[in-house]
Amino acid sequence: MAKFKFIDLFAGIGGIRYAFEQAGGECVFSSEYDKYSQLTYNAFYREMPHFQDIMEVNPPGDITLLKDANKIPEHNILLGGFPCQPFSLAGVSKKQSLGRPHGFSDPTQGTLFFDIKRIIKAKNPEAFLLENVKNIVSHDKHNTFRIILETLDKLEYDVFPRVIDSSGWVPQRRQRIYIVGFRRPTKKNNQKWKVENFDELEAMESPKGKKALSLADILEDKVPDKYTLGIGTWATLKRHKAHHTKKGQGFGYGIISPPFAGKISRTLSARYHKDGAEILIEQKGKRPRRLTPLECLRLMGFPKKFEKYFDRINPELQPVSDTQAYRQFGNAVAVPVVSEIARLMVSKLMDVGAFKT
Repeated sequence: MAKFKFIDLFAGIGGIRYAFEQAGGECVFSSEYDKYSQLTYNAFYREMPHFQDIMEVNPPGDITLLKDANKIPEHNILLGGFPCQPFSLAGVSKKQSLGRPHGFSDPTQGTLFFDIKRIIKAKNPEAFLLENVKNIVSHDKHNTFRIILETLDKLEYDVFPRVIDSSGWVPQRRQRIYIVGFRRPTKKNNQKWKVENFDELEAMESPKGKKALSLADILEDKVPDKYTLGIGTWATLKRHKAHHTKKGQGFGYGIISPPFAGKISRTLSARYHKDGAEILIEQKGKRPRRLTPLECLRLMGFPKKFEKYFDRINPELQPVSDTQAYRQFGNAVAVPVVSEIARLMVSKLMDVGAFKT
């Protein structure tokens, strides 16, 4: 029996879901807009994240079209790796100048965070975990992040944000902001428990009792030639780097040379499919190569049981093209990092009696 129930919003290919399932949770609702990510999610979980059991929308999985948030099943924890869009304060400022009333929703209206907010407001889960790029903290002179925190505070949650680098768990420098929230007790909810602090999140640095993976642990022994950069692509990357080096700038490709033990990579991005510039692997007597989709899956810390979908042994199992796979892994979370956050959140909630086993 599951310890708790959760929903998986802006689910991508399900990295956050896996972490919370491992922590004892049951996913009761999932949504993802991108049709290719849906295919990989379905391969991993045998479930399409488009909530057509509740209502059909077009395109399937677009949570912005689910207008009645009360249709979402009851859950204890809300999860969301929501895309970040700029928040505009202009509309609110204009209404204020004209003396018109403006609603609590206005600062986030039209953004995907707005959908997180309206679902939290409607369903009032015990806790949430939101994930985003590190730059959201400083975006628009810190206004974007300020609005997010103020919005969550008004929803009656104590919020604990932390930027964490994944290199303590996987061989990749990948900084992301994780925003954990725990519901506050109020007269309205008659809640008996409260999370006073979440120091455990602040102290998170590396996996407990385990050695972090190095690049040598994730690389394949034999890699097809199609992953070796073409002559033109390699020449373009070298020319681009030489141009910036001449200007005293550090822009350009990143190449990793053997031995690979103990080495970590730059951040894998959604643009990796274009030229592989951020993470190139040196090859003796050949041009460098991209990582394979299987290596990207390992670099993001996805479990071994998912490797069969990208190992080329049974190519018919691969749910999407290599191009789409690169985009998906570049947008994914580092699963072991989220697994540790999930473990800490669930332990904290159980300690205070938020829900029982």
